[in-house]
Amino acid sequence: MYQVLDKDTIISEILPYLPKAKRGFITKSNRAEIVNCILYKLKTGCQWHMLPVTSLFSKVVLSYKTVFGHFRQWCKCGIWQQIWTHLLEKYKSFLDMSSVELDGSHTPAVRGGEEVAYQGRKKKKTTNALFLTDKQGIPLAISEPIAGNHNDLHQIEKYFNQLLDTLIKAKIRIDGLFMNADAGFDSIELRDLCNKAEIIPNIAINQRNGAADENIFVDDLLYKERYCIERTNAWIDGFRTLLNRFDFTSSSWLNFNLIGFTTILLKKINKNQKSR
Repeated sequence: MYQVLDKDTIISEILPYLPKAKRGFITKSNRAEIVNCILYKLKTGCQWHMLPVTSLFSKVVLSYKTVFGHFRQWCKCGIWQQIWTHLLEKYKSFLDMSSVELDGSHTPAVRGGEEVAYQGRKKKKTTNALFLTDKQGIPLAISEPIAGNHNDLHQIEKYFNQLLDTLIKAKIRIDGLFMNADAGFDSIELRDLCNKAEIIPNIAINQRNGAADENIFVDDLLYKERYCIERTNAWIDGFRTLLNRFDFTSSSWLNFNLIGFTTILLKKINKNQKSR
């Protein structure tokens, strides 16, 4: 059976947070195998109706429609966000919070959908989202999807606070964080948001903003650590479902990103534990 995460990891780290039906139809299939089907879709990028369900289920075989139904139900209940928050809290000692990296990432939206618009630089329709990672490149948080015709500073207070809320819910302290960001985030509004949250912003100066404020200091040596978020983008692109967006609903696309984050974190932790 094809596995993105091993069965024991799915059972111990994901299944405890999945709701069980108390009445009505109760699936007779193995829930770990349902999760494995969703992970297969995430990794390969295949269409739902192309899921090789006969190979992915050992006993009771579910149709792709039922697997999709479970995925959408868990999306609507916010289960994947809960799982991600719990894992961040559980493994926060594994994270390197000596610095965090902020970036935006445009994903081509092949079939259109919610929060999709034409992006001139990419010359195609895209969906944007803001990401936050630790110094190792481990994903920490993602904002709600943003239509691609907006830059990274669009409604920055709303989306930046969404990133911070994820850390707060995971009981990760944000005061004193050192945050790298490229020149696309150079704005007075974002710097003020950082100051209110007691975050130290290390944001490259955007020359298009005119004369730079002499009081703004940029640590070039620490800014070079920002390369790790580009490595994170490469990890995320390894999931074919996230490389190009085919999901019409923005919630499906957002939750697939959260599942990708979960997979990256659990694989890194398993690798680290085996090396000890």
